[in-house]
Amino acid sequence: MNEEYSQKYFPGTRDELLNKVRKSVSDKRYQHILGVEKAAIKLAKNNNYNVEKASIAALVHDYAKERNDEEFKQVVISKQLDPDLLNWNNFIWHGVVGAEIIKDELNIKDGEILDAVRKHTIGAEKMMVLDKIIYVADYVEDGRVFPDVNIARTLAYSNLNDAVAFEIKHTLEYLISTNGVVYPAAILTYNKWVVK
Repeated sequence: MNEEYSQKYFPGTRDELLNKVRKSVSDKRYQHILGVEKAAIKLAKNNNYNVEKASIAALVHDYAKERNDEEFKQVVISKQLDPDLLNWNNFIWHGVVGAEIIKDELNIKDGEILDAVRKHTIGAEKMMVLDKIIYVADYVEDGRVFPDVNIARTLAYSNLNDAVAFEIKHTLEYLISTNGVVYPAAILTYNKWVVK
């Protein structure tokens, strides 16, 4: 993104946000984040959505990804979030709990941006345009390599809703094939977006 931020959604410049994100994550994670921003901007333009909000949400979506378990648990307790969150792990925490960390540390208060962070790992039954943009951008950014990634990318840039359904289905298939634990809300997301 070449244009500067308006400061309506983040109280600073894009470079200031990039510096804060870079200090919060490893180099590998930072490169992934930049890839997600690139994909999110393209998706925002394709879907007539606010490019600045898509850029900010993409840059912060994994801001808390590399925090330790104890920090996440403390946030769950101090912010009086759903106590069931304590039974899960980083895959769930860095989105749902990470949004609280982003709000506090980066002073980002925009509800759409924070919701997109909360929903970027498992989606949700109800997803707004920015939720879908970040969910899909995280899945199809150029650094991702997995079977059918080219199909996912083609769908992403042609029909955002179809891309959401594709990602949900393939993510659940992967979890089931590896005997992974499925977060209950992911099943609700699947039922809403995939089951016709």
